Amino acid sequence: MTSATVSTAPRRTDVPDVPAPREGRSGRRPASTILVTGILVVVAIYFLVPVYWVVVAASKTTDDLFGTNGFWFGNTFALFDNLGAVLTYGGGVFVRWFANSVLYAGVGGLIATYLAAAGGYALAKYRFRGRNLIFGLVLGGVLVPGTATALPLFLLFSQLGLANTYWSVLIPSLVSPFGFFLCRIYADATVDSSLVEAARIDGAGELRIFHTLGLRIMTPALVTVFLFQIVGIWNNYFLPLVMLSDQDLYPITLGLNNWNSQTDRLPEFYELTTGGVLLSVIPLAVAMIVLQRFWRGGLTEGAVKA
Repeated sequence: MTSATVSTAPRRTDVPDVPAPREGRSGRRPASTILVTGILVVVAIYFLVPVYWVVVAASKTTDDLFGTNGFWFGNTFALFDNLGAVLTYGGGVFVRWFANSVLYAGVGGLIATYLAAAGGYALAKYRFRGRNLIFGLVLGGVLVPGTATALPLFLLFSQLGLANTYWSVLIPSLVSPFGFFLCRIYADATVDSSLVEAARIDGAGELRIFHTLGLRIMTPALVTVFLFQIVGIWNNYFLPLVMLSDQDLYPITLGLNNWNSQTDRLPEFYELTTGGVLLSVIPLAVAMIVLQRFWRGGLTEGAVKA
């Protein structure tokens, strides 16, 4: 028969019990979590309330738009009637404006992103004389507002015979100083020079290294530049106003402003304007939802080593 062994080691009573810190799983205190959540809620409301108002206004008739509460639906739900009128007015001119905006923003955004990626990658990975001077000029371009260059561009394109054409709006959209700056900083921080050297040793050319290695690593920056460029071109108003006189070449911003200027003599243009504004924000929302997954994938890429 065996007896249980009892430990006779003295128990330490000089160490006080320290309560565990009251922190959440993320390491933040509840007070800071509540504060951050409250700020995010306020910011979300700030951005979502105008969108909500556009949806409500687009569903009203002209009488309800001015005779009912601005943040609630009117007596008559006329959303589909208003959208139908927007798409059919003037032989479908809004569809033409929509297609023009897609052309300006889509093509301009893609080419501007590619050029910014190529220029930023070159400044980050190659050493040549005048590199810092070029980067300084690009920084200067970031500080120049687009409205300051609209008139000189108009005079230049007028001499070239490109005013009042698609090219007059598309060509200035192909340059993004901010995108160039961002891609240079991001490529310098994320594209490892040892990877580039390894690809060169394997026999890959510079263009192949850039397209297969550089562009993939720079995906989060490219998505950011692309979204900024799309939003900037889509919402651009002053440059098309200066460059274009043909209504068939108008983007959505210029076309909707043309409708809004006629509301004083034709009140039904209020319905067309609010309905057109609702349709104009849908592509930007879709682009944000579709492209946000590239941010998540790019930021976590390479975080786990094999």
